[in-house]
Amino acid sequence: MEYLEIKIYTTTKGIDPVSGILLAAGVDGFVVEDPGDFYELMEKKNSYDWDYVDDELAESLKTTETNVTAYLEKSAEGYAQLKQIESELWKLDTFNCCGAFEDTVGILGRLQMRVRTVCDEQWKDNWKEYFKPAKITDRIVIKPSWEDYKKASDDEIIIEIDPGAAFGTGKHPTTTMCIKALEKFVNSDSCVLDVGCGSGILSIAAGLLGAKDVLGIEIDPVAVTVAGENVEMNGLSSRVAVKEGDLTKGVDYKADIVVANLMADLVVMLSKDVRRHLKEGGYYVSSGILAEKKEYVAGEIEKCGFKIAEVLEEDEWVAIVAI
Repeated sequence: MEYLEIKIYTTTKGIDPVSGILLAAGVDGFVVEDPGDFYELMEKKNSYDWDYVDDELAESLKTTETNVTAYLEKSAEGYAQLKQIESELWKLDTFNCCGAFEDTVGILGRLQMRVRTVCDEQWKDNWKEYFKPAKITDRIVIKPSWEDYKKASDDEIIIEIDPGAAFGTGKHPTTTMCIKALEKFVNSDSCVLDVGCGSGILSIAAGLLGAKDVLGIEIDPVAVTVAGENVEMNGLSSRVAVKEGDLTKGVDYKADIVVANLMADLVVMLSKDVRRHLKEGGYYVSSGILAEKKEYVAGEIEKCGFKIAEVLEEDEWVAIVAI
């Protein structure tokens, strides 16, 4: 299907009035690209806001102009919406050029609109070409739901995943290290708590490895839905449950293994509470930790009464297994 892509160039101050024009025209879904959001995030008001920022992203944002992008149907209705948007944008620019906003001429930027025709087939599934079946261990394979894969042996375990709008295809080192730890420690009597389960990969891995009961916790309601669908797709609905929650707040669950693929400061926060969710002798598997923070996180985990049993390392990431 073809769409009209409209991109309106503005400033941080102009995002709200431009968005108002789109909403008034009946466009209730649009994307805002504002470098100001990135630089605000870089101030890191909370220690856990971020751990790793891609250098290429930071560099690209230096030349990014704030813009609002929306898609209209390429139809009579879409062209009518486009005409209304153009008219209102012209009025807004008139006020902008005479300094009607905060007594500053041009504070809303150039307010120019670029229009082009795009086909949804060009972009809606493009990311899928980068997600192929991947062998994580000698017997565990992660397979996207749309790809065919034939088992290499009868004991091979296939984790079928459709990440949808959730985070996680399972190929990142932080995830693969957790899967390797689960493969080592999960047995048929295991109860597993997966904190921050994303698209459900680790919960599913635990279930397919034979855990008798698994609970995944995820703060993002969209990811909860996606994870639930992935659990069902892997035939684990009777043993794996996913619920919405913030870390372990309000969670009453005792596990043999707690796995948390988060980030360093969130792992430290969780460590202060995780013991009450572990049975005696249980394993705490944490990941999402940059190698430079290994000693810090391990030390904080030990302060919470744990003994470090194993540290896995891959690229610049580490996973810590504690008892």
